Amino acid sequence: MVDTAFEVPTAKRDRFASYYRSGENGLELADAPDGQWREVPPFPAGSGGLAGTADDWHRFARMLLSGGNGLLSKESVRQMTANQLTAEQIAANPLFLEGQGWGFGGAVDVAPTRPWQVPGRYGWVGGTGTSAYLTPSTSSVAILLTQRGVDGPGGIPHMQDFWQANSL
Repeated sequence: MVDTAFEVPTAKRDRFASYYRSGENGLELADAPDGQWREVPPFPAGSGGLAGTADDWHRFARMLLSGGNGLLSKESVRQMTANQLTAEQIAANPLFLEGQGWGFGGAVDVAPTRPWQVPGRYGWVGGTGTSAYLTPSTSSVAILLTQRGVDGPGGIPHMQDFWQANSL
């Protein structure tokens, strides 16, 4: 993964998209290429803040689907991509966990409450409108990078449209 980091170097900022979110008059600029990602944050956290490319995300996803490719053990990948929550924890958080649990690396589908949810599918929805899911049963990877901020836990309509189209 050559283009994923907590900062975007000056030499690569011409390839970096701005980030937008909903405002009173439609979409508004939330962060430009020379904004938040111009330097490493004081506390880099794997749960958010990485900038990267579709190619890098795809490489990462293929590595996970292959069981770690020697970079991670098969057991580490299994733990990352298996639901670690109890049924009670999932039931207590229906707004964020509708049909999903959580592994040590992202969301894990545990029930097909929406057409695109397949038990065992796992991935991530980022607050800047990025989303990627891996489906081991079909060895498929689907990546959506929009740079349009998510307004709430349900995502944005075109994100749901994307997942619906990928479930057909």
